[in-house]
Amino acid sequence: MLTIWCNTQFSGASLESLEEGVKPHKLIFPKELSASTLAPAGPDPALASADIAFGQPDPASIMQSPSLRWVHLTSAGYTRYDSDEFRKFVAGRGTVVTNSSSVYAEPCAEHALAFMLTHARALGQARDMQRAGQSWETLPLRIKSRLMLRKKVILLGFGAIGRRLVELLAPFSMEIVAFRRHPVGNEGIPVVSEDRLPQALAEADHVINILPDNPGTRGFVNTRIFASLKPGAVFYNIGRGGTVDQDALLANLRSGHIAGAYLDVTDPEPLPPSHPLWAEPGCFITPHTAGGFDTEFEFLAQHFLENLKRYQVGSGFIDRIM
Repeated sequence: MLTIWCNTQFSGASLESLEEGVKPHKLIFPKELSASTLAPAGPDPALASADIAFGQPDPASIMQSPSLRWVHLTSAGYTRYDSDEFRKFVAGRGTVVTNSSSVYAEPCAEHALAFMLTHARALGQARDMQRAGQSWETLPLRIKSRLMLRKKVILLGFGAIGRRLVELLAPFSMEIVAFRRHPVGNEGIPVVSEDRLPQALAEADHVINILPDNPGTRGFVNTRIFASLKPGAVFYNIGRGGTVDQDALLANLRSGHIAGAYLDVTDPEPLPPSHPLWAEPGCFITPHTAGGFDTEFEFLAQHFLENLKRYQVGSGFIDRIM
């Protein structure tokens, strides 16, 4: 019998399916549970007795746990675990690390599409008019509205979210390319390298950042990247806030070089109320909600249980990252 440690606060149907699905194995919970997949956890002595960790376990505690053989994260991002020390440890121990990219690809891709349609159809401006005085200013909104049909898109980063977004954008006949430092050859769309990135940026109408946060991507979208964009391009960030130089972003919004910015992530989070991006007219912010949906925790539980079946029979994991 396996011991499965979990620090995610499941409840209702998601908790019932998790408890039923892990049988006959032992499921243990620490005293402090996390209601958010984004929250880090502190050390927990109970982790030392576990074979499997599910949730957001403390990386240092993982490396001190003698019997841990598999770690399944309840997030798509894994910045806390993406260090040379941690990677070396799990490789040496033979510990598998998986994440929940498959759970979050759909909501994040839909969120990005919603951002794009919001901009194209000037929905933000229409909402502002409704709140400001219920004015019926038809002509200004019609002039600001744009078509998505046959526009050019570049994806900065290309994983599960990017693949799903490409599928969602298919009806618009858009020209889509991806920037990826290490192409694998099965992307299904053109991939540009870093030396060709400026040219691709200069042609794009929509620039969608899906980069993860790691030492190689922090501040990647900087003054140089913004300078490469053609005037009037729109920038979207559903990756990680730390990958964007927000001072450069603000400068390009204020100068009018870019037509707008749609951000689901910022640096820091929460974004302080006094931060100028909140009040910038061309900036639309959602508070890191792109991955959220009403049955999120049910999906997280089922994703873990599917991987648990694979773990027990020795078949390949879904969303293995290490």
